Amino acid sequence: MTNLPKDGIGLLLHDRKYVHLPSLSSEGQRTRVEKNDILISITAELGKIGFMEDELGETYVNQHVALVRITPKQANPKFVAYYLTETHQRNLLQRLNDAGAKAGLNLQTINQYPISLPPLAEQTAIADLLSTWDQAIEKTEGLIAAKEKRFLWLIKSMISNQCDRWEHLRADKIFKSISDKGNTGAELLSVTQDRGVIPRTMLEGRVMSPGGSTDSYKLIKEGDFAISLRSFQGGIEYSRYQGLISPAYTVLRSKLKIHNDFYRHFFKSYPFIEKYLNIAVIGIRDGKQISIPDFMTVKIPLPPFDQQKQIGSILNTVRQEIDLLKKQANALRKQKRGLMQKLLTGKWRVKTTEEVT
Repeated sequence: MTNLPKDGIGLLLHDRKYVHLPSLSSEGQRTRVEKNDILISITAELGKIGFMEDELGETYVNQHVALVRITPKQANPKFVAYYLTETHQRNLLQRLNDAGAKAGLNLQTINQYPISLPPLAEQTAIADLLSTWDQAIEKTEGLIAAKEKRFLWLIKSMISNQCDRWEHLRADKIFKSISDKGNTGAELLSVTQDRGVIPRTMLEGRVMSPGGSTDSYKLIKEGDFAISLRSFQGGIEYSRYQGLISPAYTVLRSKLKIHNDFYRHFFKSYPFIEKYLNIAVIGIRDGKQISIPDFMTVKIPLPPFDQQKQIGSILNTVRQEIDLLKKQANALRKQKRGLMQKLLTGKWRVKTTEEVT
């Protein structure tokens, strides 16, 4: 390993380290960002690293960003950006804390930050390898965005545009409120807006468990829905599990023959939240809540069962594709983090073309 010169952490900092806010009327107050520049946030999102992959034309940064420009003969700019991204939170921010510089970064602190580099050819090989993962992640995220867009289009075409043609019944004609208590010992569930009703063991991080008895908790069964006073923010949640949920939730169980997957998607859709549920929402701003008695009087669609089943199946397929792609993206990010930890610290070495030859 070799070290670059100490001035500017071995990086050739642009002559104007602190660039000014864009000003069309004063050319002297602007500094243009160029391809392969590295940007370091020095106030908000302290230490966040950005890399200018391509030439974007008239692009500028404000006074909250330090601009770093590499001399190609000294280092591979993208490698250095990866290096800083991997190490800044662990090392750079620790240096800030040690120096008591909690208010923000400054050039002196940046300039004193050491960076160790392998030979230039190996830097390029590592940057190219990590770029492969970036490209895979970007492609997967693009597919997710396209699938999400299609899902919204399907919601609009299959539900929003059809609602007026379907029979409508009051919610209390389709669902009944269940309050089955005293089931101590059943599994504790959590009601989430992104995953529905799930076991608390599936939640990441620390989850607070009830300190006392769960006698007042309500039993919810597979196929039931849960609605809270504040579910107006994200629809009504579906449960694939049986267990206990907080007494703050209302448990809904179908009285008629319905296809649960249709209503699972319908209750999360924009048309339901804005057109139907909004009628039962009371209060203003953050004080909004759902009036359960009012909700039970709201007339909601009851399409023919076969149509419910068809719509639910189509929406399920697209949603499952999106979920699978999200898992793939998360796996790629995890793999990339592992590679960065090994490659950028020198624990793993990459042979260059010359070495292989």
